[in-house]
Amino acid sequence: MVSVPPELRSPSSALTMDHHNHPVVIPPMPDYNGRILAYTATAVIIVTGALQGAFEQWLLWLVAGALTWPHVAHALTRRTFLQHSPRIRHKMLIFDCMVGGAFIGCIGLVAIPSVSVVLMLMFSCLIVGGIRQWFLGSIFMAAAIAASVAIVGPAESLESPLLTSILAICATGLYICLTAYYSHQQAQALMLAKTQIQNQREQSIALSHKLSKYLSPQVWQSIFTGERDVRLETQRKKLAVFFSDIKGFTELSEEMEPEALTELLNHYFNEMSEVALKYGGTIDKFVGDSIMVFFGDPTSRGQREDAFACVSMAVEMRKHMKIMRQKWRSQGIKTPLQIRMGISTGYTTVGNFGAENRMDYTIIGKEVNLASRLESLAEPGEILISYETFSLIKDKIMCRDKGEITVKGFGKPVPIYEVVDFRRDMGPHRSFLEHEHSGFAMYLDSDKVTEREREAILAALEDAADRLRQEEGAS
Repeated sequence: MVSVPPELRSPSSALTMDHHNHPVVIPPMPDYNGRILAYTATAVIIVTGALQGAFEQWLLWLVAGALTWPHVAHALTRRTFLQHSPRIRHKMLIFDCMVGGAFIGCIGLVAIPSVSVVLMLMFSCLIVGGIRQWFLGSIFMAAAIAASVAIVGPAESLESPLLTSILAICATGLYICLTAYYSHQQAQALMLAKTQIQNQREQSIALSHKLSKYLSPQVWQSIFTGERDVRLETQRKKLAVFFSDIKGFTELSEEMEPEALTELLNHYFNEMSEVALKYGGTIDKFVGDSIMVFFGDPTSRGQREDAFACVSMAVEMRKHMKIMRQKWRSQGIKTPLQIRMGISTGYTTVGNFGAENRMDYTIIGKEVNLASRLESLAEPGEILISYETFSLIKDKIMCRDKGEITVKGFGKPVPIYEVVDFRRDMGPHRSFLEHEHSGFAMYLDSDKVTEREREAILAALEDAADRLRQEEGAS
């Protein structure tokens, strides 16, 4: 993202890039040069008008001021306290409008020279500050004209000699053309800058999406939104930690070709990752056939909700594995792959670990070791949880006491529990049903089935029942 300093953000500046891809601000026309051109044109009008008798001779003294003022204004706005004044360009242009108005009054409102000065000033106001600047400049100019006319009085004739008129028109036209040329250059630079910025933005978005594949979505989101700094720092937080691996994967790896095994493993990781992200888990890493997920950082919904989300994720993973097993079996994979899972809840150290040039966002602590140990002790299809996790989710999830185990780092034996199912899915009115045999697998959660899906499911079940009855009758 390209940022521009506040003092350079104005409607009269264009942004482009140099050959190093650094932002460069291009003003429409340098104030110093523009002011020299405008006041020089005014000096020419004064001299010509005075020599042709259209103006009073004493106005020749204003020529020195017209030729000197641009340099004085430049010095005031660059080398004094005024350089720190906000919108100094607009304020100096208001002063120019007052000077121009006083000059118009001093020449007695002679038509063409007066119109020439008004055109130069009003054009400058529109270019530099838009309608607001034009409105303010008009007011101050009109006030200055009225004051000077009241003092000097109008000229006897508002017509000017031909040469004076021609020079006034030419000077004004030259000023407007040069200013328009700079504005055209500004527009081209602005279009180029917009194109370059858009290209950089698209490249940054594409790169950020590529990098997001290497980070958990929550971590990636917190980094790219600026909520988290990329530096070596950690904190203590209470998290729910999840470990799982595939029972029988080692035996399967000996039977399958590496390419087929890789495809199976990637499919498994993709399916399990979607379940983890559905429940808001932060995917820490994949190691071999193992998955490590934690809940409670970088965002947390509270200890109880984090623990419940973690166990809910594990239950859905277990159910989803039955569908995946059926699909793998249809692909010729006969080994019945099952996952075993362990969950622990407690205080861990979470954050960026590693070196300044290579960091890993992860967690460490005895609760991580406990979750890993529970996963290794679990039977195929079993979810083992610690007592802390059980105390947080026992009102929503039915668990079975599995006794105690001794774990390194814990002074006392650790009570552990086996997750049975959601309490809402227990009993005769449960919403969840599952059944699995060789050649048949059914997973039903009636609470999630819509009316249209219900009709399709009933039709499929009736068709399957008719086919089984036909085969039974044929045998």
